[in-house]
Formats: sequence, structure tokens, C-alpha cells
Amino acid sequence: MNLCIDIGNSRTKIGAFQGTELLEKVTVPALSEADILAMSEKYRPEAAIWSNVADSADLQSCFSHVSFPVLELKYNTPLPFTNQYSTPETLGRDRLAAVAGARALYPGTNCLVIDLGTCIKYEVLNKNGVYLGGNIAPGAGMRLRAMNHFTARLPEVEMIMPVSPIGHSTETALQNGALLGALLEMKGYIELMQATFKGIKVILSGGDAEFFASHPALGKTALQPDLILYGLNSILRHNQLTDNSTPT
Repeated sequence: MNLCIDIGNSRTKIGAFQGTELLEKVTVPALSEADILAMSEKYRPEAAIWSNVADSADLQSCFSHVSFPVLELKYNTPLPFTNQYSTPETLGRDRLAAVAGARALYPGTNCLVIDLGTCIKYEVLNKNGVYLGGNIAPGAGMRLRAMNHFTARLPEVEMIMPVSPIGHSTETALQNGALLGALLEMKGYIELMQATFKGIKVILSGGDAEFFASHPALGKTALQPDLILYGLNSILRHNQLTDNSTPT
């Protein structure tokens, strides 16, 4: 039994895994020692892994009263794939975990991961398990908020996809610009990768994945909102932690 903790910019997810099966996912605003102790008492994990992209806060105190080994995901943590990123020390931990999740769920497959969170992250993993790199773009919510923040009179509008691709009001013009614009960006990148990698699997993950997944413009995709948790579990299993490991 493993515990996997994904600390993102907006929320924290804690997953309990039996082998490769996700038994339960709990979402909390911020990680606390009480959250770890509650999940530990319920599942009696053999090991845990945590990844933090939110800030540089030291969260080791959350694990100060556990008896099992704990691994913090860092840029130099051994990974279940080959990393060709030229600046691995700058690579987001969530991006590493997303790639590991794609490798775990779709082995031997060319994969394009689109992680729709605060930012939209594109990751390319080839069928041989080599991570080639990816791109980062503003997320849907960020686009909507930015137009309000950086202008004097444009409002912040709801995250609703208009029916018509032509905005008929300031509200729908902003929604189309941000949301339809993001959708068409994804569509274009998917088509570019499909032309480059035969039979590439397109995987949507992250908090906004469900919002975009059903749109026909993206074609056939795999919706995996907990991809990062699966990736963290895969990395933990790859490192083969034992009871004699030293907690971080």
C-alpha cells in the first residue's frame, strides 16, 4: 500500500494505492499532518511519495510522526522513463509525474499528455519510454482572469464555452477568446503531434480536463484526471522503497 501526495497550485490530492490500483483519492486545500495521519491510519501504507509545485515550503513536518519511508519527488529522483529535458532541474515535478503516469498506463505507446491545470502543459513521451519535452501555456482560468487584471474595463467572466464561435457580447467574446482559443490551441498541437508520431495517444488530465474533454474538436482522447497520482505511484514503485529507507 502506497500514499501519493500531489501538491498543486490550487489544491492537494492524496491517493491511496494498492499495487497499481487507486483505491481512494482525497482532495484538500492544503496538506496538513492531520491529513497524512488520517490516511495512514486508514490504509497502513508501506511507503509514501510527495510532490510540491505550489511553493518552496518545507512540508517534511507533515510526515514527522509516520513510521514508513517517505520520498520527496525531486528533479534527480530516479524515474521509470528516460528524461531528455535539457534543464531537468527546472522541470516541474507535476510534469515529471504526468509523464510517469502516461508511461505506467500506456506502456509502449507514443503519448501526448495535456495537463489542464493552472497552466496547460503539453508533454511528449515516445513509445520507447523517452520523454522528449513539452510546452507550457496559460491555463483557461488564467486567461480569463488576465484579461480582467491587465485591462481597465474588461470584466472577469465565467468559465462557460459559448455555443457560437463568434462572440455576440463582451462576455461571450472574452469566453471565446480564452476558452475557444485554448481549445483550438490544443487541437492544433494534437494535429501536429499526430503528424509526427504515428498512433499517438492523447491524454487529458488536470482540473479542467473534463471541461474540454467532450468537445469534438479534440477528437478521441483519454480522460485521466488523476494521471499525476498514478505517475507518483509509478515513481515510488520504481524506487523500491523499503522499511529501512530513510524518510525525507
